[in-house]
Amino acid sequence: MKKGGLLPNLKLTLPPPDEISFSKFLTQSGTFMDGDLLVNRDGVRIVSQTEVEAPPPIKPSDDQLNLADLDSIKVIGKGNGGIVQLVQHKWTGQFFALKVIQMNVEESHRKQIAQELKINQSAQCRYVVVCYQSFYDNGAISIILEYMDGGSLLDILKKVKTIPEPFLAAICKQVLKGLLYLHREKHVIHRDLKPSNLLINHRGEVKITDFGVSAILASTSGQANTFVGTYNYMSPERIIGGRYGYKSDIWSLGLVLLECATGQFPYSPPEQGEGWINFYELMEAIVEKSPPSAPSDQFSPQFCSFISACVQKEQEARQSAHQLMNHPFISMYEDLDIDLSSYFTSAGSPLATL
Repeated sequence: MKKGGLLPNLKLTLPPPDEISFSKFLTQSGTFMDGDLLVNRDGVRIVSQTEVEAPPPIKPSDDQLNLADLDSIKVIGKGNGGIVQLVQHKWTGQFFALKVIQMNVEESHRKQIAQELKINQSAQCRYVVVCYQSFYDNGAISIILEYMDGGSLLDILKKVKTIPEPFLAAICKQVLKGLLYLHREKHVIHRDLKPSNLLINHRGEVKITDFGVSAILASTSGQANTFVGTYNYMSPERIIGGRYGYKSDIWSLGLVLLECATGQFPYSPPEQGEGWINFYELMEAIVEKSPPSAPSDQFSPQFCSFISACVQKEQEARQSAHQLMNHPFISMYEDLDIDLSSYFTSAGSPLATL
């Protein structure tokens, strides 16, 4: 790596202390609290400012899901200090995904988990994975989530290697609708958009999940300057520690789509056949090299144009989720009546049937 290159300017650090004005987390007496968020073994709720000092107890409703009524089937995911289990409701037979996060982590991670709970508590969008209930007990947060029985887009990609354009257009349309909701309605930058965070089911639905590294923006300016998330899909402005907004998610979307189309991550490592061994070399490639593009001899002009609109290195030049919804690539295959349900099912058997 050349001397005096990108590395001295990389800001691979947490936000400065004045940006981490964490509120107190109360974990005694079986309660987890962050500002107006209150979670205990009976559930979760958002309390008013007047209730923060002495919040009333949470009273579970008669129809509320609770952990005692769930039977564990198997572990279907691990990472980020916790596990995800496939569970089944004893009385109805319905499947759910149970995400269990141990809270013996540093305060910055607890803050991220609190943000995820707040987003889950208020999100109501068919393109975002549903959160049914959250609990805090014995030092762990348990989140009951909608079970997406087809796994993730990463799982599909491992089986089919590449996804044809017509199916990619249908997948992308759903992801854009989810991003549009997060950006416009919730003022949320996801910050960790990648194939494993796009879940699918046997009905052909694609939904965004995992807001553990997302941030609810206090203002509507759509700017943030914290450095968290998955580095491979991270936009150039985030890598150099600059201010970034909703369009950082659009960069990630472009890389995800290009990877699904070509079957390989858009930034090739120096040694073919080997993965990126040096994390900093990948970061430097993203910042300093020209952005990747879809090969024009393999894909339609519309798809190539769409990718280009996503992976502009200057975020001001990237299109927004709203603009991309009107891009010709999104509508060009609609007359074909694309059946994602059959496509996902044929790619591999669902983990369980709802």
